Amino acid sequence: MGLEIVNDVRTDYVCDLVKNGKREDGRGFREYRDISVERDVIKRAEGSARVKIGDTEVLVGVKVELGTPFPDTPDKGVIITNAELVPLASPKFESGPPNENSIQLARVVDRGIRGSETIDLDKLCIEKGEKVWMVFIDIHVLDDNGNLADAAALGAIASLLNLRIPNERYGLTGENTLPMRDTPVAVTTVEIEGNILVDPSFDEGNAAASSVTVISNADGTLSGMQKSGSGGLKEAQIAEMVEIGIEKAGEIRGKYL
Repeated sequence: MGLEIVNDVRTDYVCDLVKNGKREDGRGFREYRDISVERDVIKRAEGSARVKIGDTEVLVGVKVELGTPFPDTPDKGVIITNAELVPLASPKFESGPPNENSIQLARVVDRGIRGSETIDLDKLCIEKGEKVWMVFIDIHVLDDNGNLADAAALGAIASLLNLRIPNERYGLTGENTLPMRDTPVAVTTVEIEGNILVDPSFDEGNAAASSVTVISNADGTLSGMQKSGSGGLKEAQIAEMVEIGIEKAGEIRGKYL
């Protein structure tokens, strides 16, 4: 009960600020927190990155192994995305098997990669129906202060861009860089008191009735969208969220990828 009261107080505080054109950390409504991307942070992984957006911190590691293709795509490589939300990262996370939050986070990242056809899966086929490269993307949330989707998606793409395929480990030859077609970037906005805010903090995410993550490609086309929350959105608000998503994705891509 005590925690619920505190959350209600924080929500009222955030809403009052937004009504007056302010945010709790002094940012503008269309302003991100500071972003940092550090690559090659896990030496045993084929690709890795640590991403910070404000106090939100995510570690992404990518492993590549030889495996058997799926029966319906015998000539294509495989992508598998998982997310781990450890209890130390947020009071909302619980120990145990993957829950709805971790599944949703992995799904958002995976959808952006697949929707943009980021990886040329045809070129990951070694022997049709027998051997393909399997790409395992593992997302570890170290600290959740809001907007995990953008941090996780950015970490995944940064990891893939510096990935090296382990040909020598399996006695193979050929290109050791991952065949990349695009660099999708996720941008999350929320609606609070009729206003659209980009990169919500933890408290802003809790105060928002609706959240939309827009994943766009380098040419400005969309490769995925995800809405969360029970609140409704007007057509004009959705259009504004998409516009912000494409604009901010271009800025992030130019600076960090």
